[in-house]
Amino acid sequence: MDNFPAIRACIFDMDGLLINSEDMLTQSTNSLLEKYGRPALTAPIRAQLMGVPGSTNGDVFHNWARLPISREQFARESSEEMRRRFRNCEPLPGAEKLLSDLNRARNAVGDRIALALASGTTSAGYEVKTSRPETKRLLSYFPPDKRVLGDDSRLSPGRGKPAPDIYLAALQSLNSVTVGAGEKPIMPEECLVFEDSVVGVEAGRRAGMRVIWVPHPDLAAEYRPVLKDVLAGRTGMVKIGDECQLGEVDDGWAECIPSLEHFDHEKYGIFVLS
Repeated sequence: MDNFPAIRACIFDMDGLLINSEDMLTQSTNSLLEKYGRPALTAPIRAQLMGVPGSTNGDVFHNWARLPISREQFARESSEEMRRRFRNCEPLPGAEKLLSDLNRARNAVGDRIALALASGTTSAGYEVKTSRPETKRLLSYFPPDKRVLGDDSRLSPGRGKPAPDIYLAALQSLNSVTVGAGEKPIMPEECLVFEDSVVGVEAGRRAGMRVIWVPHPDLAAEYRPVLKDVLAGRTGMVKIGDECQLGEVDDGWAECIPSLEHFDHEKYGIFVLS
């Protein structure tokens, strides 16, 4: 870690990382699959859907599910089912403590750690998922102007993860304050991204940022044979070009941890003030 500049910002995904919305999505989908006499999601299919906005509307899911209803009907029913379940989202283990710690932390040169959210969920989805007091409190660590959501006007259509745009927009939101205060702009290599999805890791790497991958256990098991490719952003799940933005295997820019509870602050030169 000595070869990297001090961390000045931490940027977080939300779904499946800070709150259990990915599990809610799986439950919603399985409920409808059962309703129409189809088998539950398999681990390989679930791995391909995690972190991809609108994944249950796409070819990967529908070619596998072979539902006896139209995609449009499934989308309507799925939206209703998810909206009902998403109201019960809860923080995942270690999420609140980590954000609380980072909120009062400093790096090795004494700078505060700036925090931002970069989530592919829409504004309407965000409001539903933060309905409970505990999720609302958790996400309050990110001021509204430091939250970049999937329908943010700064994002071009079709440029969701694994494109780097959402992370670069989050960095821009942090620098609007930093530069205004007369400080040097935060550079991408001074940012640490926290992600649970494979496409999210790639987005962070393409943005030129360091990445902590915190996958769901099912996802971790599915991608264990190609872990090094995931951390380099080189799985090729979604082709978007710009290969020069990708990382290199074993370049030290990313690591995998089993949960947010396992994040080692001091390894990254971050020190929590008592």
